[in-house]
Amino acid sequence: MRRETESLESLDSFPYRHRVFEVMSAPIAMMPRTADLVEASRVMAEKGISSIIVTDMDAPVGILTERDVLRVVARSGSIGLHMPLSAIMSSPVITVNEEALVFVAMGRMEHLNLRHLLVTDRHHNPVGVITSRGLLKLRVGSGLALGDEIGSAPSPEELKAARSLLPSLSEKLMAEDVGATDIAGIVTSALCDTTARAAELSEASMIEDGWGAAPTKYCVLVLGSGGRGESLFSADQDNAIVHLGTDQDTAWFAELGRRLCALLAEAGVPLCKGGVMASNETWCRSYDAWRKAIDRWVSEANGDDILNVDIFIDFKAVHGSLDLADGLRDHLLTKGARSSQFLHILAASSADMKVPLGLFGQFVTQEGRIDVKLHGMMPLVGAVRVLALKHKVAATATSERLAGLAEGGHLPAGEAKSLAALHHFLLGLMVRQQLACIKAGTAPSNKIDPSTLTNDERKLLKAGFKQVKALTWVLENALSSV
Repeated sequence: MRRETESLESLDSFPYRHRVFEVMSAPIAMMPRTADLVEASRVMAEKGISSIIVTDMDAPVGILTERDVLRVVARSGSIGLHMPLSAIMSSPVITVNEEALVFVAMGRMEHLNLRHLLVTDRHHNPVGVITSRGLLKLRVGSGLALGDEIGSAPSPEELKAARSLLPSLSEKLMAEDVGATDIAGIVTSALCDTTARAAELSEASMIEDGWGAAPTKYCVLVLGSGGRGESLFSADQDNAIVHLGTDQDTAWFAELGRRLCALLAEAGVPLCKGGVMASNETWCRSYDAWRKAIDRWVSEANGDDILNVDIFIDFKAVHGSLDLADGLRDHLLTKGARSSQFLHILAASSADMKVPLGLFGQFVTQEGRIDVKLHGMMPLVGAVRVLALKHKVAATATSERLAGLAEGGHLPAGEAKSLAALHHFLLGLMVRQQLACIKAGTAPSNKIDPSTLTNDERKLLKAGFKQVKALTWVLENALSSV
């Protein structure tokens, strides 16, 4: 089956098979050299771009990037905002032809230490911009090695060694301004591929030990944050097995689950303290048994079940017969969307999480820290999950669920965009904190010290917590018609 990190492996030959026009950003923004920094900053913010081409008589004479803006403001303060672009821009403009192979642009940027190249057509007219950020995934060597090493690892020791690349790779990505969502996606891909490879090795060991090959079709699922593409460095095992076997096959799949989880533990993926693993019979069931479990959750859901539902509902198939997972997804969406009681219980579990803000809007900390995952990420993810289930949005990633809700007209586009930005911000804080812990030789944590944040970050975090709290009302209104 196709591995999550095959996307990283396949990038190795990408620069030699594709041309610049396929990866450039277009159209471009151009402004005259007499325009000032205020005007340019407004255009960059409105268009969500990182550069502007500066012109003189409609001919490109320079380029202004977001780093130029920051440098001028840091050096000159508000006075710099009124400087003409001709005094700030980088010149001359380095170009690359749109028909050039991507590796030509990569080499030019590397050699000249540039982050932006102006792309021109055969007549030397500007048609786009290519950025180092956009090319990063094509040239991170450790990312390519990671995908290959996990997919071919012959033992848990080699899997663990390959996974050890993740923190250093993530630091490089952060240094290149790659977003937290993309970083979490790569970390999650490694987790999913590690689980898939562990399943392969476990089945091979069973054959070698006389158990024989799988007696019927089966599928290994990754649950929780791994299913959403949001796992980070502290993720433990959350997995399950679904199979088409009968009672006679139970022992085989129970042994597979036991070996799978033991191998993952050896590979550096900790055992789940709550027992949400395929080695537990609760999480290793036949297809029919899983359907019955979903039916029971939906019709009889109580407090004891909610945690299991929250973890299971975001499942992602990583190995085996993926159609089994597709069938369970369809069944879950159909049943869950119809049950008012089920949706309200799920919503209540998100609403119960307290926002760490005091009466006057100040942070409420414990030992000087705030658990961003517990108080921000979890209620946000939970609320979006309920809305997605209600409207049968099949995506599991929070950002994709928000996009699906907006596309279906179930959530205002502006609100969906704002929540996606908040999700990205919270994830960024978690990535940064966990990497800092790893660097300090301590266990990765989601508890941040708000005093270490910038003023803008503290404002964003407070506004984000308020936004999460307000999401409770959104849920109540959305479920009022159920």
